[in-house]
Amino acid sequence: MWLAGVGEDANYEFSISLPLTTPKAPKMRKRDRDRAEALRLAGGPKPSLRDRAVALATERGTVRTRDLTEIGIPRCYLTRMCDEGLLVKVSYGVYRSVEHKLHEPAGAQAAFARRC
Repeated sequence: MWLAGVGEDANYEFSISLPLTTPKAPKMRKRDRDRAEALRLAGGPKPSLRDRAVALATERGTVRTRDLTEIGIPRCYLTRMCDEGLLVKVSYGVYRSVEHKLHEPAGAQAAFARRC
């Protein structure tokens, strides 16, 4: 049992100092640390293939399969992006972004894309 000492009363509380510790980051391999640092210095992650395809389709209006494969997007991704609703297949080998608003009839843009 604790008894109050000289100059103390029964309601006296001792302050317990806790050691100041900063939370440690989880251990990472040097390779992972280097990759994280390079990513941070580069300004963030690179856009995904899907983001690049949709950005090109939004920018140009309609794109051909050849335009997308030239920037490194595999043709098998085009069908998947159409199924997911990111691209719309206008005609054979011609796609447009769902976000892009058509100002001309779809046939006119598809014909223009084939001529280019």
